[in-house]
Order: sequence, then C-alpha cells, then structure tokens
Amino acid sequence: MESFFAAFNNHKELFKKISVLAAGKNIKLYLVGGILRDAFLGRKKDNPDIDFCLQKGAINFGRLVAQELKAGFVVLDRIHGCARVVYSLGPSGAGKTYTFDFTDFRGKTLQEDLLHRDFTINSMALDLDALLAGLGKRRLSRKDIGAILLDPSHGTIDLHAQVIRLVNKRGFDEDPLRILRAFSLSAIFEFAIERETLRLAVSKRKKLSAVSPERVRDELFKVFSSPRAYESLVHLEKNKLLELIIPEIKPMQKLMQGPYHHLDVLGHTFETVKHLELIIQEFRRRAKVSGFLNEEVSSGRRRLALVKMAALLHDVGKPATLRVRAGKIMFHGHERVGAFMAEHIALRLKLSNDETRRLKQIIFAHLRPGYLADGALTLRAQFRFFRDTAPEALSVLLISLADQRATQGKHATAQSRRRHEHLVQKLIRIYCGGKKNVPSQRLVDGNDIMRRFSIEASALVGEVLRELQELRAIGKIKTKEDAFIAAATLIKRSKTKIRK
Repeated sequence: MESFFAAFNNHKELFKKISVLAAGKNIKLYLVGGILRDAFLGRKKDNPDIDFCLQKGAINFGRLVAQELKAGFVVLDRIHGCARVVYSLGPSGAGKTYTFDFTDFRGKTLQEDLLHRDFTINSMALDLDALLAGLGKRRLSRKDIGAILLDPSHGTIDLHAQVIRLVNKRGFDEDPLRILRAFSLSAIFEFAIERETLRLAVSKRKKLSAVSPERVRDELFKVFSSPRAYESLVHLEKNKLLELIIPEIKPMQKLMQGPYHHLDVLGHTFETVKHLELIIQEFRRRAKVSGFLNEEVSSGRRRLALVKMAALLHDVGKPATLRVRAGKIMFHGHERVGAFMAEHIALRLKLSNDETRRLKQIIFAHLRPGYLADGALTLRAQFRFFRDTAPEALSVLLISLADQRATQGKHATAQSRRRHEHLVQKLIRIYCGGKKNVPSQRLVDGNDIMRRFSIEASALVGEVLRELQELRAIGKIKTKEDAFIAAATLIKRSKTKIRK
C-alpha cells in the first residue's frame, strides 16, 4: 500500500499549500476521481490533472489558489460551480504543468456527489488533510487507506477486476458523453465494459448527438492515443457507435473491393489500423520515429492519434469513387475525394486548422509510396516525395506500410509486397538518417532571379525557384552561377511555351 501513497509524494508540497488555503477558509477539501484511480494502478502522468471537490464555493476557492500560485484561472461552469487552475512549474520543473479542477458537490453531501459520477473506478474520494497526514507516516497499511478513502460504489473492487461499470443507471442520461468515455477508458486501461453498462450505452447511443463536438473529439482522441485503438474502434463499430460519430464510414461496410483485397473496405480499414499499431511497436525503439509520433500537434493532442485517425479515414473516399468497368472494380481518385471528406470530418469534430491540414495531406498522399515501389527510386523521385509530403512524410510511410500489410488478396503477390516493404523501409531509413535530399537553403532567392533577368514578381519566379531546388537536390547544380544558368534555361523554356 506504500505505493499508493508514494504516487502523491511528488505533489506533496503543492498539496500542502492548497491545504493551508483551505484551512484558512474553513473548507474541507477532497481529492476525487482519476488521480485516485491512477494511484491504485501505479500510473503517472507527465502533466497531472488533479480534481478536488468541496461542499460549495469552488469558483472562489479556485481563484484564491490561482492567485497564491500565480497560475492561470478559468471558470468552467458557473451554474454548477466548477473552475480550473493551470499551474506551470517552468524550466526548473522540466516544464511540468498541473491542471487543478475545483468543483462543488453534485448533491448535499460528498456521498451524493460520488453517486452522481460516471464509473465506479472514478467514484472515490480522499480527504486531503488525511492524505497529507498519511504521507508523513513511515509505515502504511491497507487499513490506513481504508480509514480515509470514501468508496461507496466499490470502485477499488472494480479496479482489481479491471471492469468499467456505471455508478448508477441514469449515468448516461446525466451526461451522454459517458457512453463514449466507457470505450475510451476501456482502451486506455485495457478494462472490460461490464455487461449491463454496455447494454445501456448501446441503448442510449443516440443521445451522443446532443454532446458538443469538442467533447466527443477529446474522447475519440483518447481512443486513438491508446495502444488498443484497433480493438476499440471495432468494438465501437460493432455496437453502432462509430457511425454516429463518423457517419462517413457506414457506406464502407460490405463494400467489396478487387482481387488485391481480401476484405471489404471497412474491414480493410480496421486491418490497416491494426497493422499500424503493430508497426508502431516495431519502431518503438527508434528514437526518431517515436519522437515524431509523440510530438504535440495541437492542444495536447499528439501526432500518434492523428496518424491513427488518418489510417481510419485513408479509404473513406472509396464509396464515392466506386466504378465497375468491364467487370473490374475501381476507385480512381479516392485519395483526393477522401482528403476532401476528411476535411469535413475534421471541421465537424473541431480539430485545429493544423490538424486538419495534416490529416488531409496524409490521406491525399497515402498511395504515393506504392507508386514509387512500382518503379525506380531515383533521386528526383525521392526528393519530390519528401518535398510534397513534408512535414508528414513519415506519417505517410507508416500508413502506406500498414495499408500494404492489410492487403492480402490473391493478386497481392509476395513479390509485390516485398518490393513495397523494401521501398518504404528504405525511405524511413533515409528520413531517420536525416538525408532526405531536401536542401534547407536556396542558392538564389526570388529577388536574385528578378534582378538578374529583369522580370516582375509572378508565378514564374516561384516555378523557377522550385525547379532550382530540385536540381540542387539531385546534384545538377552546386553554385549560385549554376543556378543562374539553369534559371535562364527554365525562363526561356517557359516563354517559348507561352508563345506557342
């Protein structure tokens, strides 16, 4: 049981400051929810989210804490009494950021509050002062925890059994987002959803339409961020929940493909997500790849989740592009249509502009490595691939590899699979080695071109610079004078085309 208390040791000094402020206002303060669950499970977060509840006055007390810590403060819900304090330790604390939420009881007592929470594993409370007293003891026992832990719904039992269970049967009516949260918690902790909880979630699934897209997005990204996204997405689809969030996937069901595929479009899509997660495990010790996937793209959401979302949507354009000619099934242009559809999905789920642009780029380019595998990988082809897919080249390569491994139809020969695998692995090595053949600096800029050739600013200048960058990448030009000679040829060729 010492490990339970040890989980709070890193926060002890902050807890003491907050406790002193509470005592000064004659406030009894309780730790609730996720921090207790994570302490029992031995989970640590780089940037802790810590929830407190008190009988009343949460907003005013949160404001007081923010003033004392010189931290950020925002009112989350004025009607129900909820405020957030965001406290950054800065460079000396390795950039760690604490998020403290302060909430009024959802009822007259703490017991009533806990009975209105979502799941039993999140429905526990701990007296902050009692915890601090426990942290001061040398020896601790199970009784020490039992004496200060309030657990009316037996969340500790469900933690041990690894079960997600509703606290009360009206839980999904009180907040329909909990329907999706049951699946995200299941994905994160690898817990099973209790049978009656699952039945209620499915029966009330249409209530999700009343939930704000931002909240839905956040739970969906928790699924994508987990190591079990494939299983969770299949589970969501089986229970007709995924199609409520992303209705564009429904036409993919039972849509058969050509002889290169052994599954329908949706089955292949899930198989691609599955192989992507296996590939990520293969590369987990490659610092460049793991660092790339763990980069934050927007508001705490990391590229890992966005890449898995792209895998889920990489063939979303196939239903709209289905054509059958001479008995042959074709989906020409599905990557372009899919990128357009992904943009609408991203906008609906309130992804950031940067996330939306990257998602579109990955889906639009996901066939490029396959085309390259069918020919010779020249320096020019290599340059153009990394130029056109930057900054998501590695995302495209990982999805292409997963897509190919998920394609196991009778026309997908072992030879073609080996050729594709070899090409993608080579490009990944080039990327990780930092030798993408894309010069960071130009030999000449637009002003140089306009002065040298007495031309005005125009699209032609941009085209010339683009060509010069490519020529330099493949070793055709090396000096500024080489660039001017090549530019003269390019400008002359362009003017000849215009005259014709």
